[in-house]
Amino acid sequence: MMRRSGDRTATDFEAIGLAVAGFTLWVLTDSTMKWIGRYRLPAYEVVAFLGLFICLCLAGYAAARGEMRVLRPANLRNQLVRSCLDLANNLGVVIAVWHLPLTLFYILIFSAPMVVSTLAAVFLKEQVNAKKALALLAGFAGVVIAVNPFGRPAGGDWIGYAACAVCVACFSVSMVWSRVLTRTETPESLTFFSGAVMAAAGFGAMAFHGTAPGGLVLAELFVMGVFCAGGSICFFMAIKHTSASNVSQYHYTQLLTGALISYLVWREIPTVWMALGGALIVASGLYIAWVAARGGGVAEEVLEHPL
Repeated sequence: MMRRSGDRTATDFEAIGLAVAGFTLWVLTDSTMKWIGRYRLPAYEVVAFLGLFICLCLAGYAAARGEMRVLRPANLRNQLVRSCLDLANNLGVVIAVWHLPLTLFYILIFSAPMVVSTLAAVFLKEQVNAKKALALLAGFAGVVIAVNPFGRPAGGDWIGYAACAVCVACFSVSMVWSRVLTRTETPESLTFFSGAVMAAAGFGAMAFHGTAPGGLVLAELFVMGVFCAGGSICFFMAIKHTSASNVSQYHYTQLLTGALISYLVWREIPTVWMALGGALIVASGLYIAWVAARGGGVAEEVLEHPL
């Protein structure tokens, strides 16, 4: 049966709503993570509970839909390699949001698609034309402008910058590696297995040094995990209704949402340099996503695997 254009439009609008909801839930995840920082828990303990609650929520979602099979990994070894990269990435995220303003954190994180494109060109021999090369350079220039290393500091400290660099590096390598895994693995399986590795590593570290969180802390950790899993579920549903390239252009709503929450909760106001750098990064990322949408490149895959 042919789908009418009106039905197609309605489906696209539904996908856009789900995508924006998913990206907003991920911002709430990071915001809750930053809020939990006041308890001074070890980063691995936060990651442990994040992984646990992600697994529980995704398992419940898959069971309710009768799709438990989508959580099953096809290649354990390859999934383990990628999950270890995700573990390092999420440890870096926890530390970074504790040491950086949330807006600056997102500006720096949004350099990841540019790093992925660079790695794909080096290791996967993907062609980078002059226009795309200029977009990559503009994006990296945006990071330098946002940080403003030779002027008034943008906020945060070098621990946060170093943690953010670890996030971007691990995430980018993971995404390039995912180009191989997506041939046999589902996004749900990749997210679930990463959550399981995070939980195993985090609780394993807690066996040597950890604190039993009180009721309030545990509730906040649970909310953080629900936000993260909810964001993933919304995203999975969005890309089932439309292409990842259609979803990608709404990825940058995180910068606006993050800036708003950062101001409302912590009264953090972005500097002019952060705004200028962020604009350059967003423009560069959108151009790379547009090029990838035309040619089926790596930028789409950055968005297909959020964790």
